[in-house]
Amino acid sequence: MSATIESRFIAHDATCDGDTLARIVFGATSGRPCIEHGVPTLRLAMCDDARDGFAEIWTSAGPARNGCFNDLVYAHDDEYLFCAGFIPSSDRYTDATRKAYGDAFALVRELNFPKVFRMWNFIPHINGANQEGLEVYRDFCRGRAIAFEQDYAHASGMPAATGIGTWGEGVGFYFLACRASSPRHIENSRQTPAYEYPQRYGPKSPSFARGTLLHETLFVSGTASILGHETVHEGDLDAQWRVAIGNIAHLIGAGNLDAQGAIGGYAPRDFDQIKVYYRHAADLPRVTELAHAAFHPDANVRFLKADICRADLLVEIEGIASHRRRSD
Repeated sequence: MSATIESRFIAHDATCDGDTLARIVFGATSGRPCIEHGVPTLRLAMCDDARDGFAEIWTSAGPARNGCFNDLVYAHDDEYLFCAGFIPSSDRYTDATRKAYGDAFALVRELNFPKVFRMWNFIPHINGANQEGLEVYRDFCRGRAIAFEQDYAHASGMPAATGIGTWGEGVGFYFLACRASSPRHIENSRQTPAYEYPQRYGPKSPSFARGTLLHETLFVSGTASILGHETVHEGDLDAQWRVAIGNIAHLIGAGNLDAQGAIGGYAPRDFDQIKVYYRHAADLPRVTELAHAAFHPDANVRFLKADICRADLLVEIEGIASHRRRSD
């Protein structure tokens, strides 16, 4: 039997099963990750009230071993590695981000999990300015890009990723890597690859692929109302949603996948685990309606109010698609 890795959302205070690889708590507080009851745990301030929070749980097929490496916590079985880290709040993130990501890539090499396939980054004051007047997200992207260039990207390419705001202080991040499997990083012909954005978006381009296919599971990066490299429909929530969903449908469709050597295709209703990030509290009822129309009724959808990587974006969507519901 091949190794597997799966995620699910549960109540933030629920007890984890014995096969738990990692736990990310989306609640009212942020902090450095730690090992809790044998499980690497990262807490992110993403909800106004802890009662509205939830936990994202990653499980694996075999027994997991955990540990710490510098300021990182991790767990792995024979095939999959989970790692989480934290970068304290700063008036300049480039150097600290470069170090944190450098440590992460050193861990990947040391434990022999050379293929990172999914990353998440939660960044405070993401649209604010650092001490140089550079947007915080662009400051973060600069440090991340340097780490990729010097420590990793030549090995296996850039993985699917999300970069989103958080209400906490400090950058929380986590990622998944594998040992023997062969993830395929996917781009979207409707969008310029993020790592090829022109310099107007910052001194270093964002370092991620639009999606990553691993076995028959497709991990879709945070996706918004961007065509080429331009934001479209500024100020129009419904139009931005249509473009974001259209981008996802195109990315995971058979035509785009076949053009990149990946067989088969998916649709938005194949998503299992979905996070929808929305900028304005008043938009939640409409965002909920749009999501319920777009996704399978059994899909697990979580809504998180957060600032998005561009100040002119109102909504961003990420998800995990499989063929489990192809017959529905």
